[in-house]
Amino acid sequence: METPGSQTSLHRANLERVVRAVRMAGSLTQAEIARSTGLSAATVSNIVRELKEGGTVEVTPTSAGGRRARSVSLSGSAGIVIGVDFGHTHLRVAVGNLAHQVLAEESEPLDVDASSAEGFGRAEELVNRLIEATGIGADKVVGVGLGVPGPIDVESGTLGSTSILPGWSGINPSDELQARLGVPVYVDNDANLGALGELVWGSGRGVRDLAYIKVASGVGAGLVIDGQIYRGPGGTAGEIGHITLDESGPVCRCGNRGCLETFTAARYVLPLLESSHGTGLTIERVVQLARGGDPGCRRVIADVGRHIGSGVANLCNLLNPTRVVLGGDLAEAGELVLGPIRESVGRYAIPSAARQLSVLPGALGGRAEVLGALALVLSEMGDSSLLDAALPTGTPAFT
Repeated sequence: METPGSQTSLHRANLERVVRAVRMAGSLTQAEIARSTGLSAATVSNIVRELKEGGTVEVTPTSAGGRRARSVSLSGSAGIVIGVDFGHTHLRVAVGNLAHQVLAEESEPLDVDASSAEGFGRAEELVNRLIEATGIGADKVVGVGLGVPGPIDVESGTLGSTSILPGWSGINPSDELQARLGVPVYVDNDANLGALGELVWGSGRGVRDLAYIKVASGVGAGLVIDGQIYRGPGGTAGEIGHITLDESGPVCRCGNRGCLETFTAARYVLPLLESSHGTGLTIERVVQLARGGDPGCRRVIADVGRHIGSGVANLCNLLNPTRVVLGGDLAEAGELVLGPIRESVGRYAIPSAARQLSVLPGALGGRAEVLGALALVLSEMGDSSLLDAALPTGTPAFT
């Protein structure tokens, strides 16, 4: 048994600090590990050597600042993680390793709203098929990240709004998928996972405070504060779609009038173009037409951008984020939507907060949520199992 404060327990804690830093970043040089953990360069060098000998990490030559360096990442054989993203009309699954490399990925259309049983059945089939495609045994799965298009109630683990996925009423998504796959499942809403995906792989890299805005059938924001997703005590933080813009506006599904969602979500926006463009439009098609010069579509997208900007201005005044990342199909409109967002932020946000803010399109497109699901597992999994599997008992304590 390790005695708290002993050399053995201190060494174990330092091992876990190094493994966690590498696990969260994907790969780091030894100098970067020293800076992020606060450990000395000599201690980091000794720990990396020990972890490499135990098969926990891999070390490859690289360069940093024009100088030779060594890049440290978790071993490709240490385990794999699964990401599952349920959208209202699609299912996307990805398999990645602990070095942040995506090994397999596939998406298929699915009416997720219709039946939770069908959705989970299809997810189970797709997960098993992709694991088989990687050639890695299912016993190497560390965990699964699961994204759903709605807030998760922290206490019950069920969807916080039955109006979003009526076919999922009373279902605990994490328990349901865990029962099918037999591994730990971590669940979050799609906006939070989009924020995680962009933070780790996309337009949020290098910042610690950002908001990821996703506009689809609803409007949500994933909030990152000091490098961590902020969910709130009930799991509903970031429901930016229900900021009131007009008390006399359209009735929202939440029961209030004039919510941001009623001016920006697809179900409210697309009917505006039906008289001139016919039925069957999607946001993706509207964006394509707008980029091609269609005046009606350009006007609608600009209006949506201005309304989103009003909500972003509220976020700026409350949280003062460094960056806002716009995700979903709407982000493909580029400056047609980003310009009006910035215009509203400049008009309604505190000047100092507006000056510090950058508004960017997401870099990952429709993959943001499933990659965020991978990142969720990487952030939630522990390090003890990695060390216990790789290191012999009684390892020496470096100082």
